[in-house]
Amino acid sequence: MNLNSGALFGEKKQWLSGVVDFTQLVKIRLSTTVVFSALLSYWIALPLDKNLGYKMFSLVMGGFLVTFAANALNQVLEKNYDALMDRTSNRPLPSGRMDDSTAIFLAGIMSVFGLIFLASLSLWSAVIGAISLLIYAFVYTPVKRISTAAVFIGAIPGALPVLIGTVSAEGEFTILGLGLFAIQFFWQFPHFWAISWLGHHDYMKAGFKITPSLTSSPTNKTGFQAFIYSLFLLPVLFLCAYTGILEFLSLSVAFVFTLFYIVLSYKLFVHNNKKAAMSLLFFSFLYIPVLLGVFLIDKFN
Repeated sequence: MNLNSGALFGEKKQWLSGVVDFTQLVKIRLSTTVVFSALLSYWIALPLDKNLGYKMFSLVMGGFLVTFAANALNQVLEKNYDALMDRTSNRPLPSGRMDDSTAIFLAGIMSVFGLIFLASLSLWSAVIGAISLLIYAFVYTPVKRISTAAVFIGAIPGALPVLIGTVSAEGEFTILGLGLFAIQFFWQFPHFWAISWLGHHDYMKAGFKITPSLTSSPTNKTGFQAFIYSLFLLPVLFLCAYTGILEFLSLSVAFVFTLFYIVLSYKLFVHNNKKAAMSLLFFSFLYIPVLLGVFLIDKFN
């Protein structure tokens, strides 16, 4: 009896360990953020006389599966480099808890079913999903070791989820979809460079050239790039207002939050320290939900 109990406990522990490894392989928290953005943009774009229905389920499932697949392929390709960084060395692939063939098999299954779910929404949803996966896994990932241009490349699949959301709701490319894409695209630069400032030594150790400061310690070049790209958010907001997809009150709220984002980016440029990088990073997590929330509230006014 005791032996059986011990065996069952061991099997349960092994199963739980496998679940944890899977969540690390697919970067569950990052994937949830991606799908949340797609879902909000879908709701923003959906006509008021339409109900969310089964399409929301397809968008969530398709979004998760395609994002899971992209993250899994990313980790397969970066396994040897992840092993060199403190924050990633315990991931399932570099630690040896999962082999490459298993990760590739899971990525293949998830990508196929994910694209099927997206195709049930619209052909364009599936096409954009496929483009996002391919750019992230097979362009952004290898370029990270070659040039800082990887950040620009990576911002494209990073912003495509909101476009998938709007295309799934409207069935075509619209000014609203392109506006949300532009906001999420430019938002990523200060967000990512705050991350790269904080993880500078790990990135340098692994040979990733994704920080503007290719020196032993981060310089104010990182903050300068964050500041410059944050400024692009302002004309995007005003264009959204000019084209009628954002009303004055909503524009005012978005403007204040964007101004604060710009100020924090500027502080990273001026102070070039951990406090400034942390402040910018934490605010960046708040920025996108607030901006998408502004668009959503504006829809009902």
